[in-house]
Amino acid sequence: MKLYYMPGACSLADHIALEWANADYEAQAVSREALKQPEFLALNPMGSVPCLTDGDFVLTQNVAILHYLDEKFPQAALLGGTDLQTRANAMRWLAFCNADLHEAFVPIFAPMRFIDDEAVHPALQAKAREKVIRLLGVANNALNGKQYLAGVKTVADAYLFVILRWAMGVGIDLTSFANLNEFINTMSQDSGVQNAMKAEGL
Repeated sequence: MKLYYMPGACSLADHIALEWANADYEAQAVSREALKQPEFLALNPMGSVPCLTDGDFVLTQNVAILHYLDEKFPQAALLGGTDLQTRANAMRWLAFCNADLHEAFVPIFAPMRFIDDEAVHPALQAKAREKVIRLLGVANNALNGKQYLAGVKTVADAYLFVILRWAMGVGIDLTSFANLNEFINTMSQDSGVQNAMKAEGL
């Protein structure tokens, strides 16, 4: 298997999952410029990471890749094992990270995708930051009394950890989110997380 990634991007969640699964894999960094070149576009026409190849099989989209890894490495219990409700809860939080939290960062990172007028960009980014903070509050509340979103460690936690790194990177103050800070500490001490981050030079 081969994972195409950009350091610190959402593909870091897949990198962590591969480490948790003790998978035999190769990780290939892709530059922002290379994402739009024909060679990579042949793998992923969206020109984005993550992209996972497994032999001749090519898979894109984070949730799909993380689900695939869970199915391929059932012993790793990447989505919480066999209990139906635990798996459903893990999928719920994975979807939250992917569809809600991740998307809320797009206007912060790339306001030009929404409006050309640069004078409006700061206001757009400020509004997006408000939404991110509100969503982080949801995640913080979900961690009341537990270490992980679904009660056990799953790939949803890997995704949330990646997003929290983004939040800190853009200067969002997390000091009022006690549960998130404890979660960051827990995840930072995880060997799989450490291995993936070291491999990406983070």
